[in-house]
Amino acid sequence: MEVRTGIGWDVHRIAPGRPLMLGGVRVEAEFGLLGHSDADVLIHAITDAVLGAASLGDIGQHFPDSDPRWSGASSDQFLRHALALVREQGFEIVHVDTVIIAERPKLGGYREAIRKRLAEVLELDPERISVKFKTAEGLDSVGAGQAVQAQAVVTLQRESSK
Repeated sequence: MEVRTGIGWDVHRIAPGRPLMLGGVRVEAEFGLLGHSDADVLIHAITDAVLGAASLGDIGQHFPDSDPRWSGASSDQFLRHALALVREQGFEIVHVDTVIIAERPKLGGYREAIRKRLAEVLELDPERISVKFKTAEGLDSVGAGQAVQAQAVVTLQRESSK
């Protein structure tokens, strides 16, 4: 059995007047995140982790922000694309571990909805997906309430070809 691990990270500035999408779930907030697509920082981090684990580059290579096709796009399609690519190589996702770092809004009430939505997109049991929330304790751009970050670690496996 071959096992690989990938890490993903993303950050987006807070932007008034946009919906806040996290893990494919619309979160009630007075702001959203600035980005070319829907700026779902969590899905972007997971997509990078999936691609990285299979040595397939990063989200910017597959979905450049210079391409107008992705303007306002749902990030779900980025993650589905990454899933299809790793499956073409014979990999399956074993586990996804994530953390969202934000000062506001409070996110604890969204944990199960985000896990469920990610499970649907990734075709996984929600038990294989971990979603955690942290603050930056008032430090850096996240702590100052100017941005939201996300980190993800993804584990892939495939039957060994040897």
